[in-house]
Amino acid sequence: MNSEDLQKYLLPVLALAFFGWKFWQTKKMKAELPKHLNKGAIIVDVRTPGEFQAGHNPASINIPLGSLPARIKELDKTKPIILCCASGGRSGMAVGTLKEHGFTDVINAGPWRNTLS
Repeated sequence: MNSEDLQKYLLPVLALAFFGWKFWQTKKMKAELPKHLNKGAIIVDVRTPGEFQAGHNPASINIPLGSLPARIKELDKTKPIILCCASGGRSGMAVGTLKEHGFTDVINAGPWRNTLS
């Protein structure tokens, strides 16, 4: 295989690998969700109030990402915290914020629909 062939196939192979990894991560998280909920996990949706009202897991609470540092005392450090948003980006940032504040059992569920049974 020459370098032209490699360049032609590299991007599709990388894209396939990325989406395969994302699919596997989602399946793994969904399989582990009941275990975390049985341990008393709290689902925190970090989207805006408008996004939250448009659709959310009924068991979740809404703490927008920008409000998280000010409202962090509302969360129990002894319970698992499952974070979600629209795509996983904001919930990923929220994971970092919670870990900086001493939370240890923090899960990025990605899109809020991943938290539905």
